[in-house]
Amino acid sequence: MNQYLFIPSPLGAILLRAEDDALTGLYFDGQKYFPRGAVDTAGGKPPRVLEETAQQIAEYFAGERQDFTVRLRMAGSTFQQQVWNALIQIPFGEIESYGRLAQRLGLPVGSARAVGAANGRNPVAIIVPCHRVIGVAGDLTGYAGGVERKAALLTLERPARSFPRQLDLLDTIQ
Repeated sequence: MNQYLFIPSPLGAILLRAEDDALTGLYFDGQKYFPRGAVDTAGGKPPRVLEETAQQIAEYFAGERQDFTVRLRMAGSTFQQQVWNALIQIPFGEIESYGRLAQRLGLPVGSARAVGAANGRNPVAIIVPCHRVIGVAGDLTGYAGGVERKAALLTLERPARSFPRQLDLLDTIQ
């Protein structure tokens, strides 16, 4: 049975979803693919995985955390799982283009769109860092939570590395 917990963030409310002892979803309120009919079911004391996730997300936004340790269980196709596993390998403060990610996965030329589609269906935003994937020219293309949130997440992580010049636009988006 799914358990839900809404938590605050600087970028708006976040819905956490867990089943048993694993996190199965992290969604910004109103984002594309937000679970329909989701209500806070945690009541007085949320399950441990939801408490841990809420704490780690708060630490991330406070600039105190770069890696997450909560157990994940993500439902998706084999291809989506392959892409999501590659996303987890993108270090904090770094970015990857859709095309380069497709190459790294050994996919044929022209697979960037398929990678983008799988990236967009990522059910665990932030922790599985789909926001770190950008267009080949540095464009902040697509993000289920909204391009403004993608820019804000990249800006939060920016002190860890300097990004290509194209991403200097991030400073003007906020």
